[in-house]
Amino acid sequence: METSIIDIEESKVGLALDPRTKIFMLITITSLLLSTGNTGVMNIIKPILSAIPFLLLISEKQFRVAIKYIILYSLCFIVERIAIYLTSGIVSFGLLALCSIMTRFAPGIMMASFLLSSTSVSEFIAAMKKMNIPENIIIPLSVVFRFFPTIREEYEAINDAMKMRQIRFGKKNILSIIEYRLIPLIFSVVKIGEELSAAALTRGLGAPVKRTNVCRIGFHIQDIFIIIICTSCFVVFFMGK
Repeated sequence: METSIIDIEESKVGLALDPRTKIFMLITITSLLLSTGNTGVMNIIKPILSAIPFLLLISEKQFRVAIKYIILYSLCFIVERIAIYLTSGIVSFGLLALCSIMTRFAPGIMMASFLLSSTSVSEFIAAMKKMNIPENIIIPLSVVFRFFPTIREEYEAINDAMKMRQIRFGKKNILSIIEYRLIPLIFSVVKIGEELSAAALTRGLGAPVKRTNVCRIGFHIQDIFIIIICTSCFVVFFMGK
């Protein structure tokens, strides 16, 4: 058992964070970016919070996703600031609406992507247990936790199969694309949901006995540092209010 624990911990790549720290970061980024404006100290806090997913993705060696994210966010951030002063009318409204949506939603999406890619189901369940979350909430969340990554893998498999059959976007066979891509994905979504629900029950979720985990979770110095940053952002926000 000790060997399996060591193997699990050594196989991880990137910055080792407790799942509760990742969830707290996700809550902080989404709540502050969506509920605040671009005035005062938030002009400093927002870029800091938006840079956190970029650094975490770099630590996970997801360089392509991280670079695309930081370029898109930086471009929208600059255009949003320029459009206020240099444009007016419907052009200003369109640019501000598009850029505001990207700068407010993109960091939260990237943080959620990091959470899903860097956290196993066992770690997530162990973290929920330590927070004394009821199993009525843990079981659906654990199913959803694996649902989206599995759907992505299924879509990539369907996409590869369609490329082999020369069914691509941009051609005249739009109905074939719907038939051979969308419909199989819908059936796969239904089947995967049922299989994940059965897997959750097989793992013993909902059983009357206490569930054990082979993974170790806990707060370290990096968790404390990030928690202090997120808490400070909330404090500054409420003090500004």
